[in-house]
Amino acid sequence: MQSQTIKGFRASFLDAIADPFYAPESDCMRYFADGLLVVEQGKVKDLGDYAKLQTKYADIPITSYPDRLIVSGFIDTHIHFPQTEMIASYGEQLLTWLSTYTFPTERKFADRNYALEIASIFLDELLRNGTTTALVFTSVFPQSTDAFFEEAHRRNLRMIAGKVMMDRHAPEFLQATAAYSYQETKQLIKKWHHRDRLLYAVTPRFAITSTPEQLTSVGQLLTEFPDVYLHTHLSENVQEVEFVEELFPDRAGYLDVYDHAGLVGERSIFAHGVQLTDQEFARLAEAKSAIAFCPTSNLFLGSGLFKIEKAKSKETPVKLGLGTDVGAGTSFSILRTASAAYQVAQLRSQKLSAFQILFLATLGGARALCLEDKLGNFEIGKEADFVVMDLHSTPIMSLRNQLPNQRNGAIASTLEEISDQLFATLIMGDDRAIAATYIMGELAHKV
Repeated sequence: MQSQTIKGFRASFLDAIADPFYAPESDCMRYFADGLLVVEQGKVKDLGDYAKLQTKYADIPITSYPDRLIVSGFIDTHIHFPQTEMIASYGEQLLTWLSTYTFPTERKFADRNYALEIASIFLDELLRNGTTTALVFTSVFPQSTDAFFEEAHRRNLRMIAGKVMMDRHAPEFLQATAAYSYQETKQLIKKWHHRDRLLYAVTPRFAITSTPEQLTSVGQLLTEFPDVYLHTHLSENVQEVEFVEELFPDRAGYLDVYDHAGLVGERSIFAHGVQLTDQEFARLAEAKSAIAFCPTSNLFLGSGLFKIEKAKSKETPVKLGLGTDVGAGTSFSILRTASAAYQVAQLRSQKLSAFQILFLATLGGARALCLEDKLGNFEIGKEADFVVMDLHSTPIMSLRNQLPNQRNGAIASTLEEISDQLFATLIMGDDRAIAATYIMGELAHKV
């Protein structure tokens, strides 16, 4: 499926090599104003200044992207593929929004052909926005999970997904018993987990729609298959947290509901975490669990402002990635999500720099998904999923990103300059800023 040849790409390159929340940004970011990326059999073979590497690789074909910035592929740590068609549904907060819009829409995914159609649209939309890896909710119907994985496999994508598990507080047409969901999930794990670049996440929707028996069965699956993921929602909305407390009066809090069932571990990714307590942040840090920060969704549903300063504190450092959370999230674009993340931080009197945001979208997301050995930057041996960005993709962005004493459309020559151009692009950019997306060194989308 991937090219067996060596090839090169010439452009400007920027990647994160460490976490800029905890170290000087100049030590965490790597920038080549005129760089050469060498890819062999879909993986990074070399990266450096073009002038230093051109002789060494004089005989390989080189694709040039002048005045373009290449970054590692964006990683979306929380998104729902069955909610693609219901994005931007009006007027409700979380629990009413689920019953009004989400559950009726997800019912359609009992039809495998329909699921295939939406999966194709969904994955094409991700690639169009520069997202190369995502952690994905499918629906309760196993055929929808099969459809998603089939389409992802056809595109040779690094994707993680799982069938939703619900056995209460949802319409009967979306419920299955704990035992039945356990068996269906087990079959799907055996079929798809580690099939080429695909991985599986055990996916109870959230504590409200799972009985204690189902959560126990989820814990059993994690024990039987210790390298699968746990993907669910946590502390998104005030009314949701209150309802969980009513349903589980013997537990110390929302996170403790999952912890009691053995669901809080290093490969656990919890979406939202808007209402988390200090004690819950400490527990997530201790367990090396991850949070998917979903700012457009949290704003759209009125859920609240995520405490990014708490998640990235030295006292309780929690692995953190960005999530678009379509369809409560309002865009497939990690750039639009980044802009919202900056605004959420501002509302909490915090600052997010361009390099911190890029870290969350790339290496931070890879760490959240325990994939930093495969994704997140251009270290030698990693999978060559990357995005070609046009920092001048609209007239106003071209004006904003114009460099002093440089021709219009030029790209930065220093780390300081690229920080400014990148920040403007993160705040103002969208799918138009994605000139091309590559998967394992092969072109998957181009404007």
